[in-house]
Amino acid sequence: MLHGYRAGPGSHWFGWLARELASDGVSTTIPRLPDSADPRPEPWIATAREAIGRPDEGLVVVGHSLGVVTALHALDAFRGGWSLGGLVAVAGFVDPLTNLPGLDPFIARRPDLARTRARTRRRASILSDDDEIVAPELSADLARLLGGAEILLPGGGHFLSIQGCTELPVLRDWIGASALRDGIGDEPAG
Repeated sequence: MLHGYRAGPGSHWFGWLARELASDGVSTTIPRLPDSADPRPEPWIATAREAIGRPDEGLVVVGHSLGVVTALHALDAFRGGWSLGGLVAVAGFVDPLTNLPGLDPFIARRPDLARTRARTRRRASILSDDDEIVAPELSADLARLLGGAEILLPGGGHFLSIQGCTELPVLRDWIGASALRDGIGDEPAG
C-alpha cells in the first residue's frame, strides 16, 4: 500500500486493511514515503519500487491519492516482461490538481497507463462523488483509462480518517476476492 500526501503508514484505513488482510493470510507492506509534507517524485518512486519489488501475479498494489500516481510511475520504471496480479487506485489521479499545484512534478510526465493496464490482471478504482481534494471527475477519468472495476462510494470524501474513513471494507473485499480467485497472497511477493 502506498500512502498519499501528508500521510504515513498508520494513516486513515491502511493499518485496518493490513490487519484485515493478515487475518486472511495476505501479507502487506506499507512503506513510509519520504517527506510526505513536501514530496518529491524521485525518492517516492524509488521507495515504491523497492517496496513493490519485481511485479508478479501474486501481488496487489494499492495506492491512495498521490500514492496512486507514485505506484503508476514505479510500475513504469520496471523493464522487461512483468505481470501484476492487481492494482487498486483509491482517489487516484494523473492530471493536475488545481488546489495542490505543488504536486505537479508527479504528473509532469504521464505514466504509461496502457502498458500497466495490459500487464495487470485485475484493476479497480475506488472514488467518491464529494472528494474535495481530488476532483471526482479526475478519479473517474483515471478509472476509465485503467479499466477494471469502478467503485463509487457516495459521500466518501477523500477517504481520510479526519472524514471518518478508518475502514474501507469494499477494498478488503475486492482484495480478498482476488486472493481467493487468483491465489494472491499464497506466496510472499517481492
